[in-house]
Amino acid sequence: MEQTKDYLSSHGIRPSAQRMAIMDYLLKHKTHPTVEEIYSALLPSLPTLSKTTLYNTLKLFSDKKVALMLNIDEHTTRFDGDVKPHAHFQCQVCGGVYDIFEDELPELTSLYKEQIGELEISSVEISYRGVCAKCANKND
Repeated sequence: MEQTKDYLSSHGIRPSAQRMAIMDYLLKHKTHPTVEEIYSALLPSLPTLSKTTLYNTLKLFSDKKVALMLNIDEHTTRFDGDVKPHAHFQCQVCGGVYDIFEDELPELTSLYKEQIGELEISSVEISYRGVCAKCANKND
């Protein structure tokens, strides 16, 4: 937890017990959890955790860029503690969300500079949809 405390402090976030538990959960669980999943997982160890606190903390983490707020589908917002540049893949059968790390993600600023002019991009979300290997193998 000391690393989590230092990580939050270095991003200007006061590391309360609840914030550290939420950040620690995001860093350890690479499943891109929803608010409900995080709440259900943390409630036994943090009985005073409210959904309002959780929503506010996740918004703060997103604003301070220590977590990503993913809007991969129109029904669910998910969260990712890995803020390194990467894309996401969502299986249309099981709903699982997986990280895709590529050596080079598309650099759009140079492609559209002549059409639009200088761009200042604050965030990029690249997501793919399809069927994961596990679900595809079930159909074989």
